[in-house]
Amino acid sequence: MKTRKLLFVTVLLLLAGHTGFAQQKLSLEEAISTALKNNYDIRLVNNEVQIAKNNINPGNAGMLPKLTADYSRGGSNQNTVQTQASGTERRTDGARSTNQSYGASLGWTIFDGLQMFANYDRLKELQKLGEVNAKGTVIATVADVINGYYALVRQQQLVMATDTALDISRMRLTIAKNKLEIGRGSKLDVLSATVDYNADTSLYLQQKNVLRTNMVTLNQVMARDLNLVFEVDQTMKIERDLNYTELSGLAQQLSPALQAAFINKKIAELSLKQVKGQRYPTVGLNSGYEFSNSTSPTGFNTQFRARGFTYGVTASLNLFNGFLQRQNERNAKVQINTTELNLEKARQDINAQLLSAYQNYLTNLDLLKVEQTNVNIAKQNLDITLEKYRLGSISPLELREAQRNSITAITRFLDAQYQAKLTEISLKEISGTLNIQ
Repeated sequence: MKTRKLLFVTVLLLLAGHTGFAQQKLSLEEAISTALKNNYDIRLVNNEVQIAKNNINPGNAGMLPKLTADYSRGGSNQNTVQTQASGTERRTDGARSTNQSYGASLGWTIFDGLQMFANYDRLKELQKLGEVNAKGTVIATVADVINGYYALVRQQQLVMATDTALDISRMRLTIAKNKLEIGRGSKLDVLSATVDYNADTSLYLQQKNVLRTNMVTLNQVMARDLNLVFEVDQTMKIERDLNYTELSGLAQQLSPALQAAFINKKIAELSLKQVKGQRYPTVGLNSGYEFSNSTSPTGFNTQFRARGFTYGVTASLNLFNGFLQRQNERNAKVQINTTELNLEKARQDINAQLLSAYQNYLTNLDLLKVEQTNVNIAKQNLDITLEKYRLGSISPLELREAQRNSITAITRFLDAQYQAKLTEISLKEISGTLNIQ
């Protein structure tokens, strides 16, 4: 009776969602928080967003003037021969000349066909694109964490279920040995019970190994010590009231894939503006200050020095460049059409993924109800069979069959529960509604 009570309590704890492990507890919220802080993919994409943010400035768009400082110094040492008109030759050996100049120059393009403004807007859109991509990476990472977490929940319960089956096999082996000792059993029953006990021990060890492997995988997603051993919750709460129409509407607004496709379309339109801007003249202002000094013992002037300001206006207009302007504009328009097609394709892909996931979600909820019923029936059957076996009214083979049915029912129930949770997560990930806090 003591063994039967132990079995009942263990199965009850399994189905009620309580834990029997002694490791440190890790909640789902803590796992998500750790991943958001440590995950390498998130940190890398955040660096890309920061670069895109840094690039948004008027100077990078070509709106601001450029000021440069220049300095040069040089000289020569030559042997020269000068023949004058009178025929007189003048020879100089080791004639040394020097030159030196320094100054500052300012250049400012004040009009380029509005290309600079289009470029500035393009830089802003690139930052938005980076932020959307970062959001997509965060959502995907959080989905991986949740999937990995509930894979551990499922596997932890499977370990408990196989441990319960092992207890029953251990009890059966003990009873078979006791019967053999008092002359009421047979050696065959002991051998059969030993084989089944060893098989259940092997299955238990395999399930524990899968549990440890799943821990390593979750630690990897969280980017922390892979050797950390921990315990997760035993409950797997599933939302059963997700609405397809609501999710579809939210996906059109929140899906990172759709947002990225829309931003790419705007970037293509701004690129066309930049190309068209090349049809207009480019006007620039320039100014500067320069000081120069040179010496030449063989020249007309032995020393020259000058300093002062320079200024001016430059303008240029592309009149003909081998029809490249027309070609570039055509290509830019084709690129806009490509981004429009990508946007429509993204919408269709999102709708198809969402519809398929929702159909799987409804099916898995129905399967979960069926498997829940099967677990209850299998448990009752096992309790009755176990009591009959203790009384000696049924054979070990019947007990083994009831034991197998029980572990199979629990496994199928846990699988159905896990698959229902996965489809719930998938629906939220596709629609962009997955909670990342």
